[in-house]
Amino acid sequence: MTALTIILGGEKLESKTLKKMHERIIKNFMDIIILAELRNGAISGYDVISFIHNKFHLLVSSGTVYSLLYSLERNRLIEGTWNERKRVYQLTEKGEKTIETILNANDKIKNFITALLKVQSSP
Repeated sequence: MTALTIILGGEKLESKTLKKMHERIIKNFMDIIILAELRNGAISGYDVISFIHNKFHLLVSSGTVYSLLYSLERNRLIEGTWNERKRVYQLTEKGEKTIETILNANDKIKNFITALLKVQSSP
């Protein structure tokens, strides 16, 4: 095995690891992503799937999206209404306050993640 093979193999592994981490982050924060996107207006479940795919290059299942939308609706963060043949969702007042609180905590979240991932050097 040549040094070039090892380097290229390492890059492939790094790329695969980063792709999996990217997918995990998007899926774990999908509720926040949906709430933030709903600030731009009402959207359907299909719109959510398209938005996630177009913005983050990740195809999520309809089951994942609709389960999350129902959960957000049960928690009164969003409200769904029928518009012709599809259900569209919009933020409730509670949802608006929630997403504003999260977005205002942006610096605190960044600092937390940085501290969490920071490698401690040996003394």
